[in-house]
Amino acid sequence: MNWLLDLTPDEWNAVRLSVKVATVAMIASLPPGILIALVLARGQFWGKTLLNGLVHLPLILPPVVVGYLLLLSFGRRGPAGAFLAEHFGIVFSFRWTGAALACAVMGFPLMVRAIRLSIEAVDRRFEAAAGTLGANPLWVFGTITLPLILPGLITGAILSFAKAMGEFGATITFVSNIPNETQTLPSAVYTFTQVPGGDAEALRLTLISIVISMAALVASEVLARRVGKRMDIE
Repeated sequence: MNWLLDLTPDEWNAVRLSVKVATVAMIASLPPGILIALVLARGQFWGKTLLNGLVHLPLILPPVVVGYLLLLSFGRRGPAGAFLAEHFGIVFSFRWTGAALACAVMGFPLMVRAIRLSIEAVDRRFEAAAGTLGANPLWVFGTITLPLILPGLITGAILSFAKAMGEFGATITFVSNIPNETQTLPSAVYTFTQVPGGDAEALRLTLISIVISMAALVASEVLARRVGKRMDIE
């Protein structure tokens, strides 16, 4: 255990940055994730299949391709990147914020799918009953639908977090591998595998990454079950 936790300052920075990036990516993805999941679960409109395909595209595209598309779009010379940098001073390329954006994009399909399945499982008679009592749709969603989909929301959020912890291809393509700025756990593992004698450090960071990701998945399962049991009791 001491060997596992005896990290150098650079290794600790990689661990902290990975957790920070994954957390920011997860939180930033939640509002659009809920909205898109609701649209896909309840909406009937032309182009729904196309929207669903676009949402899930990062799952089937090579991560390097996703990173390159982000670089073209949100790089300093990209249309979105240039606009954000000029008008708001927001820069994504080669910054930790760019790593969070790449991780959010890669984890978004997992989040949306989990939330969508939860929304589709909701008995709409509860929502209809609230509507007949005069509640507006936003109030119905906040007081009826959202509590009912909470287990799926938790699962989707944690899956997104776990995916972000392991993201490598899109991140390194978009923001490179800069120590203390964009070097997350996967990037640090890659770096150590390229250095003679770095096998021990690579193995240590790999084990830490596995522990964090597994802990997140177990936590999501436990939380989802507890919330589900509490809802059944109520």
